[in-house]
Amino acid sequence: MKQTKIRIVKDDGEEVEAFAPVILSASRATDIPAFYAEWFFERLESGYCRWRNPFNGVDSYVAFRDVRFIVFWSKNPSPLIPYLDRLKEKEIGCYIQYTLNDYEDEGLEPGVSSLRERIRTFKDLVENLGVGRVVWRFDPLLLTDKIGITELLAKIERIGDQLKGYTEKLVFSFADISVYRKVGNNLRNHGVNYREWTKTDMIEFAERLSKLNVGKGWNLKLATCGERIDLEQFGITHNRCIDDELITRIGWQDEKLMNHLGMKVNTLIPSLFGDTEIPDRAIMIDDSHYAMRSRSNKDSGQRKFCGCINAKDIGQYNTCPHGCLYCYANTSPESALANYRTCNSL
Repeated sequence: MKQTKIRIVKDDGEEVEAFAPVILSASRATDIPAFYAEWFFERLESGYCRWRNPFNGVDSYVAFRDVRFIVFWSKNPSPLIPYLDRLKEKEIGCYIQYTLNDYEDEGLEPGVSSLRERIRTFKDLVENLGVGRVVWRFDPLLLTDKIGITELLAKIERIGDQLKGYTEKLVFSFADISVYRKVGNNLRNHGVNYREWTKTDMIEFAERLSKLNVGKGWNLKLATCGERIDLEQFGITHNRCIDDELITRIGWQDEKLMNHLGMKVNTLIPSLFGDTEIPDRAIMIDDSHYAMRSRSNKDSGQRKFCGCINAKDIGQYNTCPHGCLYCYANTSPESALANYRTCNSL
């Protein structure tokens, strides 16, 4: 799906070309809700923002004129809560990919708030937005000399018990440290003795997680993010974190959004015998409506095993001061913190 471009006039009067997405991602590259919520909503009112390509450093612009839906990504989206009414006023839909890990004892996420506070925020968001619009992520799953599969499952169990009834899905990924040299260096520099996941480890974890999910009565949809391994035998699917099905279930009454996604919304009509025939691959919206996808919306620009649909991300690497020791998006925790302070002093 090709990104539309339009001409816009910047605050200083200069006319420039800008991307004009319908779906916005905020953001894979940094934690906009936690640290830049005020900036984001100021830019939303201004109608555009500047975006720097993380691979070539080239600046471009993103216009918000056509935005109908936003996928937020965060480890602490509490600063987002006061602004949610603005999105409702603008009739812009959203959901939140909420990374809620428990690495407190190990100090792997030194900049995040306490687990208790983050769980409270999760529940507050659900009460505001509704169940299904806050997706729980335990991401990444990290193995060390102090954290094995049993310890990870215990961490997930503690959180899962508290989120029962507040979310429909758990998304996870297996930390692949070897792909990111700077991550391995950062972990070693902080005395973290990590080890890579093997296929045997992944299968053991998946089997035990699946049993835990059923045994605890969570009945969550389980999904991996960007993973090659097929875990379907344990009821674990490959996730679409930016998901046209979830977007459709939330925003199905937005005609422009449905046209953009190639979704046709239909009304269920019972037959003379009282039953209702539902087509194969129908996306169920509610008891009376379903949608059918007319094309694939997969983003070809993402990793091979990423299922996300096309959206425009507006984040910038090396600007998130959470300081997570396994972070691939920062050169170092120190440089990210320095950049954050610079941004907030402008």
